[in-house]
Amino acid sequence: MSTPRVGFVSLGCPKALVDSEQILTQLRAEGYAVVPTYHEADLVVVNTCGFVDAAIEESLDAIGEAIAENGRVIVTGCLGAKGDIVRRRYPGLLAVTGPHAAQEVMHAVHAHLPKPHDPFADLVPPQGIRLTPRHYAYLKISEGCNHRCTFCIIPSLRGDLVSRPIGQVMLEAERLVNAGVRELVVISQDTSAYGVDRKFAAEVWNGRPLGTHMTGLAGALGELGVWVRLMYVYPYPHVDDVLPLMADGKLLPYLDVPLQHASHRILRQMKRPANTEDTLRRLERWRAVCPEITIRSTFIVGFPGETDEDFATLLEFMREAQLDRVGCFKYSPVEGATANGLAGAVDEEIKQERFERFMELQSAISREKLQHKIGTEIVALVDTIDDEGLVVARSSADAPDIDGVVIADSGEHDVAAGDFVRITITASDEHDLYGDMIG
Repeated sequence: MSTPRVGFVSLGCPKALVDSEQILTQLRAEGYAVVPTYHEADLVVVNTCGFVDAAIEESLDAIGEAIAENGRVIVTGCLGAKGDIVRRRYPGLLAVTGPHAAQEVMHAVHAHLPKPHDPFADLVPPQGIRLTPRHYAYLKISEGCNHRCTFCIIPSLRGDLVSRPIGQVMLEAERLVNAGVRELVVISQDTSAYGVDRKFAAEVWNGRPLGTHMTGLAGALGELGVWVRLMYVYPYPHVDDVLPLMADGKLLPYLDVPLQHASHRILRQMKRPANTEDTLRRLERWRAVCPEITIRSTFIVGFPGETDEDFATLLEFMREAQLDRVGCFKYSPVEGATANGLAGAVDEEIKQERFERFMELQSAISREKLQHKIGTEIVALVDTIDDEGLVVARSSADAPDIDGVVIADSGEHDVAAGDFVRITITASDEHDLYGDMIG
């Protein structure tokens, strides 16, 4: 097993020296070798000084030497805090961090020089401990949320948006795929906002710059050769840019878009985007670019102040939108939600009646859509096989645990969980498909 090797250049004051010691200690603790020459190193870390002009020039020269002699360089330290200076001079750097940033440096090292897993020494597998089956995994790309929806308390629980570095996300994704994952389910509180807090900063990944942005991430994940499913996608304009990736088969043709309602008045009360007509046009454009797309959403009925007219507007939107997968919740006054103070609380019996009418309509829409798949052949990912050979699988239209399934008899076919299979659809109901496996 080849030990990954890191070169290290430390400049500046004693405080910077202590930072270097902390990084070197962590490198050695994780099994990296620290080597004294550029040509021995797989990459080089340069801890810089940026206090005075002479120190800045010395640091820039050191970075330039490391690039010339090795080519794979991570910059940290005080000059790194002036990242624009460093990036303008040396755009090909693997990563740039500021001072006191040992963990950020380690994240960058992990992203560009992963430590090989040692099964005799490491108690945890490289993909970590997971609670999902071996063949699919959730890939969290950020935490927190910048929205202030009046029905939601996520920002007070988890804070504002904090995006993970894109190199760290891609490293985790690659480890999961190498461990046998066949489907990556991308999750966050707001997938479309990924990278906003980092000002979409670029990192070098596989020899090219990759922006911390939803579209850049989607493109990179689409190169891993597995199913990639995007969840919690707010309909910002740049979401349109991922539709060609779906049409080309790089991403699953599936978008989970939390719309919540259709009445302009209620959406404003929720502090949500309130242009329903634009939403319908967007859905139409998405379907034109990628006719196979499955669009999923969630809605709330019985929000404070919701009138019969507001609810009728929601039902009319559902008839026009013809969404494929839909979840619905009755408004619940969660402690701490600002919507609790709004006038016009809806009676529980009315909430229940509206919920039932909403789901009855959506069930009819779903039933009709699934009937159109009878007679077609689909590719599905097997989740389970029971003792009698009945296969429970999911198509591209089915996210784990929240959407429908595809059920088929395995017959004489040798099938295991995590296999991709072809199924001819022979029947359907309002949620699920049924069929026969194809040899």
